[in-house]
Amino acid sequence: MTRGTTNPNRLRRVDNWIAATCGDLLRDAADPLVVDLGYGASPVTVVELRNRLATAVRPDVRVVGLEIDPVRVAAAEPAAAPPGLTFGRGGFELAGLRPVLVRAFNVLRQYAEPEVVPAWQIMTGALRPGGVLVEGTCDELGRIGGWLLVDASGPRSLTLAARLATLDSPAVLAERLPKALIHHNVPGTRVYALIQALEDGWRAAAPYATFGPRQRWRRTIEATRAAGWPVLDRPARWRLGEVSVPWSAVAPPGTSWP
Repeated sequence: MTRGTTNPNRLRRVDNWIAATCGDLLRDAADPLVVDLGYGASPVTVVELRNRLATAVRPDVRVVGLEIDPVRVAAAEPAAAPPGLTFGRGGFELAGLRPVLVRAFNVLRQYAEPEVVPAWQIMTGALRPGGVLVEGTCDELGRIGGWLLVDASGPRSLTLAARLATLDSPAVLAERLPKALIHHNVPGTRVYALIQALEDGWRAAAPYATFGPRQRWRRTIEATRAAGWPVLDRPARWRLGEVSVPWSAVAPPGTSWP
């Protein structure tokens, strides 16, 4: 069971990314079922996810919040609005559901690293064909975060995101790397090199701070890409404080997907 602490709008960055990046997957689904796993002591972030997807993607999206603690499930029931929003008890097996998408945030952070890939495999094994898992973590206010897009073949991408108005340095993003990467943020590793490239680009882009943090961040990402990093997204996402790279660009040595 997770600590359960959360705040309204804590997961807004990943929610908006899901709507933009995975929206077509949900639009094309016969049953647009989404599972939010481990929502904590308050259902507020599940309610927000349902509202955002219903507004931005399709109004008939169904979101099920799952928790392993029956007390939390019972506490969430007043927020339910069937059929679009319901709550239930379940863990990595997803309570027998077959969703198109799973959001599992601030869940695996408390697990040992060797437990991460098996947890991914259990969750992706329960997905509908073509479904995806979005797994990651963020700070208490949702100002910085990092998440992985995972499907049945393994991790596909890493996204780092920050509230640019309060970003002092990209180095702070290292504090919220997903569990699979956070212990590998040491010199000589790929993820360490990525954070360093962002930090170098941020320092070089300091003169652009006069034009606002979005311009400075855009120059940072342009410099990172010019340094050889395979940035996946476009300026429309950069201006939101995001950057995404393929998993292969940051995967720790020895990481396998049986």
